[in-house]
Amino acid sequence: MNTLSAQNLYFPPKTGNAWQTIAPADLDFCQERIDSLYHFLQEKNTKSFILLKDGKIVLEKYFGTFIQDSIWYWASAGKSLSAFLVGQAQDEGLLNIQDKTSQYMGVGWTSAPLDKEDLITIRHQLTMSSGLNDPGSDDNCTQPSCLTYLADAGSRWSYHNAPYHLVHNVLEEASGLTLNNFTKTRILDPTGMKGLWVNHVMYSKARDMARFGLLMLANGIWNGDTLLHNQQYLYDMTHSSQPLNKSYGYLWWLNGQESFMLPDLQLVFPFKLLSNAPDDLYAALGKNDQKIHVVPSKGWVIVRQGNDAGYVGPGGGSVPIQFDNEMWRYLNELDCGSVSTNSQEKDGISILISPNPTLDAWQVQSTDIPARLELFDAAGKQVLVLHQTQTIPARDLPKGHYWLKCEIGEKITVKLLIKG
Repeated sequence: MNTLSAQNLYFPPKTGNAWQTIAPADLDFCQERIDSLYHFLQEKNTKSFILLKDGKIVLEKYFGTFIQDSIWYWASAGKSLSAFLVGQAQDEGLLNIQDKTSQYMGVGWTSAPLDKEDLITIRHQLTMSSGLNDPGSDDNCTQPSCLTYLADAGSRWSYHNAPYHLVHNVLEEASGLTLNNFTKTRILDPTGMKGLWVNHVMYSKARDMARFGLLMLANGIWNGDTLLHNQQYLYDMTHSSQPLNKSYGYLWWLNGQESFMLPDLQLVFPFKLLSNAPDDLYAALGKNDQKIHVVPSKGWVIVRQGNDAGYVGPGGGSVPIQFDNEMWRYLNELDCGSVSTNSQEKDGISILISPNPTLDAWQVQSTDIPARLELFDAAGKQVLVLHQTQTIPARDLPKGHYWLKCEIGEKITVKLLIKG
């Protein structure tokens, strides 16, 4: 569990629009770098952006016709809210995540053989490890005919909306309340959040997302009111939940792990999720780049709502992450004392790739010659491995986006490359 004390945090009133702020200059943020961040966000189809420090608003920006009272969807970022609700239901003795899902859904809720269906627990739903076959044309179909057996529960990780949606059915069955009523009484009312589930998707204002991020930063405590008592569950929710995808907790994405998997791919990427972001970051991530980032070491909560930022690559439209990594490059440079250059990584590796895009080859400009370069295509397949070189041939590669993993000494950085 993070060491940030809820007693040191500010919590906004439950009603009204009053919310204490911190002047960016008090954190040594340079205005021209804030402007660069805002320009980047606007260019990437952002509608709202909020940065909290210890609960207080440092940056809040709305773009185009979007305003503070505008409502937007969380997409799959709402999964992380669902995980918190499940923890609350377990707190109240309404369920146990080790319970079999069939205890609440009834026998035959899948088309799997009954002995295989019997292996699936609520925990498997929370960790995307139900073993049910990958979704077909309709990722949201929860009919038994759509939920077929592929592997024993717990033996395979695969991002699948349908088993997640049925977490909501389990909550309703266990509590005797609708999902909206359970959410309202357990989270919305105690924190002052507003929001509504529609077809398993949460809709709210940007500040409501920020309130939930602040609740997480405060370890489930809102201004002295403990909303999630089981600190072990909270810890497990925001740490590796299984060995298959180490960057996945209970419906939360985790940074700083040695590897990660993404939707639609049975591939393990051998580096951390976001190379530019702090290792202790955990995130609620949704389609078209809906984001809640929580960073305990900084006391930061970051919210982004908007349309698709336009990046192509691993994760596809379900859980895009390349925008996150690029956004953190700008966030790392907000401090006036930081080095403002695209080539300076937070881990201390100075590296510049040019030209990018390229037709023939990329040149790696770095302080030392890289010991090892690995190039992965957009599907996560390794296409090149090079040693002791600063030239990456591209002429024979198909057009598209690639990920470069660069090892210099004991340090590793990841870059997005484009073959034109």
